[in-house]
Amino acid sequence: MKFAFGLLLLLTACVSQPQKPSVASPPPTPEAAPVCNCPTVEEPPPIQIPDVERYVPPVAVKPGELPKGPDFALLKPAAWEDLEGFERDNLPAAWGALQQSCGVLRKNPAWRNACDAMLAVSAPSQEETRALLRTHFVPWRATNADGSDSGLITGYYEPQLRGSRTRSERYRYPLYSTPNDLVSVDLSGLYPDLANRRLRGRLQGNRLIPYYSRGEIEVTQSPLAGHELLWVDDIIDLFFLQIQGSGRVRLDNGEQVHVGYADQNGHPYQSIGKLLIARGELTPETASMQGIKNWARRNLDKLRELLNSNPSYVFFRELPNGLPGPLGALGVPLTAERSIAVDPRYIPLGAPVFLATTFPNSSKPLQRLVLAQDTGGAIKGAVRADFFWGTGNEAGRLAGAMKQPGRMWVLLPKDFPLPVNGK
Repeated sequence: MKFAFGLLLLLTACVSQPQKPSVASPPPTPEAAPVCNCPTVEEPPPIQIPDVERYVPPVAVKPGELPKGPDFALLKPAAWEDLEGFERDNLPAAWGALQQSCGVLRKNPAWRNACDAMLAVSAPSQEETRALLRTHFVPWRATNADGSDSGLITGYYEPQLRGSRTRSERYRYPLYSTPNDLVSVDLSGLYPDLANRRLRGRLQGNRLIPYYSRGEIEVTQSPLAGHELLWVDDIIDLFFLQIQGSGRVRLDNGEQVHVGYADQNGHPYQSIGKLLIARGELTPETASMQGIKNWARRNLDKLRELLNSNPSYVFFRELPNGLPGPLGALGVPLTAERSIAVDPRYIPLGAPVFLATTFPNSSKPLQRLVLAQDTGGAIKGAVRADFFWGTGNEAGRLAGAMKQPGRMWVLLPKDFPLPVNGK
């Protein structure tokens, strides 16, 4: 009874919305050290700050499937001629990403025939790709609940950091792996109305209480000491890595370590960019990644308080070497400019999608075949996507600037069991 009561008490505090430990001495508080202990370099173009954490645990649906219910009604039958720019897109450029999806989707009987046909061809021409898609798939137009078919398209990227496997004067800020005392509870088994919600906390006796907040974790004697995965040289870069949820850490020996989202402490995300704007410290035009870094270097005495205003904290895992990109919710590496994050309540995870939008801050058409290989905390609705731009500063600049209207068509196998009009 006490455990169940503790669960109820935590619902408003700890419910998350559906994204080689080495013992070392704990890091000093950041007020005692500069944000970046490294040589001055030419600053990259400004990167706008995402408003929400990029990675969250995937929604609990199987790849290639849609949940049962009225959400089916938001996919409307369409004709190939409706897909804006389909004939002009370089379709073979998406073939590798499509085969990555099919490697997972073919385990689903509804996708097997179509995906076997995709996997049987290694390097099709433009005409062959177009013919294969038309032969094995049918387009469905994604719509909103009000019947409209335009939605928001944003962007994301994979940041790069400098780091080490051991703590030093330069590399003093830890990336933590998932701590042993973090308890994660899938609430759908207890409360069906809370499907796709997850409760996180830690046990204190026989009670489940909220897990440590950012302010409680990032102290000199951290309760997570011993769970350090890597150490990096810039606390702000580390903060943005937590927002994006995955990235690369370059070691001094040239090794590139891929890290990805492992779990989260259950506390809600608060945007420090919005807070700085609200306080009058920055304007919307200067609230970029570089703008916040510049503010941090000028205000070291205020930095810890600012970061602690976001109690959310992300834990990481080291990913296999040699990955061409970060792993998305589908479990395959994302492909720059050919992978998107979607809401899998409406768009089957892994499905091909034809996206019609524009380049960031431009009217230039961006119309291409992409794959729904990821999810995100802010990606909600049938006509909503996050476009993966790739790795590094230029990808970050494009991702931060992208906030465009767009339309989406989902390509489903001809024998996919999708009821017409939700019936």
